[in-house]
Amino acid sequence: MENIQEYIDALVQMVILYLPKIAAAIVIFFVGLWVIKMIVKGFNKASAHSKMDVSLQKFLRSLFSISLKALLIISVISMLGVETTSFVAVIGAAGLAVGFALQGSLSNFAGGVLILIFKPFKVGDFIDGAGHAGTVHSIEVLNTTLKTPDNKTIIIPNGQLSGSSVTNFSTEARRRVDFTFGIGYSDDMKKAKNIIKGIVEKDDRTLHDPAPFIAIGNLGDSSVDITVRVWVESANYWGFYFDTTEAVKEAFDANGISIPFPQMDIHQYKTN
Repeated sequence: MENIQEYIDALVQMVILYLPKIAAAIVIFFVGLWVIKMIVKGFNKASAHSKMDVSLQKFLRSLFSISLKALLIISVISMLGVETTSFVAVIGAAGLAVGFALQGSLSNFAGGVLILIFKPFKVGDFIDGAGHAGTVHSIEVLNTTLKTPDNKTIIIPNGQLSGSSVTNFSTEARRRVDFTFGIGYSDDMKKAKNIIKGIVEKDDRTLHDPAPFIAIGNLGDSSVDITVRVWVESANYWGFYFDTTEAVKEAFDANGISIPFPQMDIHQYKTN
């Protein structure tokens, strides 16, 4: 009986000692959750006003919320008298192990954050990066999806995009269209240049500031190459390119201007 009484007394003492701490820890835990909820809500409003990318908003909100809740749990555990030093060390070691195991994914994750923050391109832009070209369909935290002109879907890890050069063809409102037209050495160069000038200047898509540039660019092995540079609105680039190429060919044919092509002369010798 004496042993039972001793156990009861020890239990009562433990309850008296730890009950206030447990009650305080529970109160602080739920109050902390409410405070975190308010902080996250304020963060959402601030990020919405800053016009931050939606994908980045979701990611930062989750990261912010998880970090605050982890700090709250560690604080509550320390209030109960539990030594948190070893606890934090275990979490750190586990995080390091996970980091090594997922280093490829973490690289893509970091690349996605950089792309969403610095915005080298946006949805709808036509880009060339990591060996692929297409229109940006979506930008996620881990990868970016492109749609090619022939409607293929390409998913590129963000680590590759952020670690390589990216050409964005949609950033500027205007682009320069470059042509090289070859004519024969016996053809009239001035006549050919005037034909090209007339075609370019009659096209409503041609921008005249800066003015179109037409000049002899190279004396090739079998042709005189005429360099043509014309500025257009970016949306008109390909239409202008294809239409002008066809119009120049038709005009050269109509005016007797030849377009040289590779030829091979074969000489046959008769031997006895």
